[in-house]
Amino acid sequence: MLSLLWRAFFINKDFDYYKKRLSSQRIFATHTGSNLLMDYKNSAIRKAAITGVGGFVPEDKLTNADLEKMVDTNDEWIVSRTGIKERRILKDPSKGTSFMAIKAAEDLIQKKQVDPTSIDMLIVATITPDMPVAATAAYVASEIGATNAFAYDLQAACSGFLYAMSTASAMISSGHYKKVMVIGADKMSSIVNYADRSTCIIFGDGAGAVLFEATQNDFGWEDEYLRSDGSGRMFLNIKAGGSLYPTSEETFNNGLHNLHQDGKSVFKYAVSEMANATEEILKRNNIDHEKLDYLVPHQANKRILDAIARRINLPEEKIMKNIEYYGNTTAATLPLLLFDYESKLKPGDKLIFAAFGGGFTWGAAYLTWAY
Repeated sequence: MLSLLWRAFFINKDFDYYKKRLSSQRIFATHTGSNLLMDYKNSAIRKAAITGVGGFVPEDKLTNADLEKMVDTNDEWIVSRTGIKERRILKDPSKGTSFMAIKAAEDLIQKKQVDPTSIDMLIVATITPDMPVAATAAYVASEIGATNAFAYDLQAACSGFLYAMSTASAMISSGHYKKVMVIGADKMSSIVNYADRSTCIIFGDGAGAVLFEATQNDFGWEDEYLRSDGSGRMFLNIKAGGSLYPTSEETFNNGLHNLHQDGKSVFKYAVSEMANATEEILKRNNIDHEKLDYLVPHQANKRILDAIARRINLPEEKIMKNIEYYGNTTAATLPLLLFDYESKLKPGDKLIFAAFGGGFTWGAAYLTWAY
């Protein structure tokens, strides 16, 4: 019935008539040219909200002074180009990404007193899974006691957590799932070459988690703008270890299993696309810069954050930052920002998330804080 009504709506363009018909089915959409923006208030669809946050970073720190002993660099050079003073490293070789993901999830569960068996679904956004085949998320779900959840990994590099939040929101809004946990976790120290100055100064290890549930007020996931461009994959990648360049003595000897990036190209694209996505969200949701409470940007590089702030004319105090102490934790940067700023947030605060990662992948999302 609904599919026939939608088809008729687009053919006849008789919006007022079909608006009444669709409203009788408890679904109503606002027609805005090529877009249909859901009106949650007049719909059976439930808006998804973040209802809890957890985080974890390893105890061991890798400071700029430490890096001076490893590569040709110094504190002033690193801080001026990245804004990073230290990063956390999971040194224990017997522990992988799942260890940090479990810790972040357990932190959330303990703080919010969540029954793990009530979690329906769990996503781990990561580029450093414990193993290439067995999903890290499945292991994490089992270890935290989420025995009723189905779980899988999502790989979109530094945009992974943003994409995963979009998926979680849609799952909640569908009505099929009541609690979805999203974890961003990466052990970047496992793929960084600590003789490569262009990458080893940037990345750190960490994990963050959020819980999505149907909102109990009018706040939650409002809008998203997600994009990708596969032509950028040569600028940021790990070349070997996949089906295109399987592991061999040659790939190992040539360092093709470590992270590689063309810093200048990534910088240019990141600033442009994160700013474009943020501006798109601001524009189509009629959000004045002065009324935006926080920009929650992927912590890639302080120069990138500063360039985006200038581009969208946003004061520094409205930009969440922790890159100085954690570096770039890839999929964990966004949830770790929420973890660090949670106590400063209040119901109704307007947040815009923005990220850019390998692939290329990027996007922005608008969320109103629910608690």
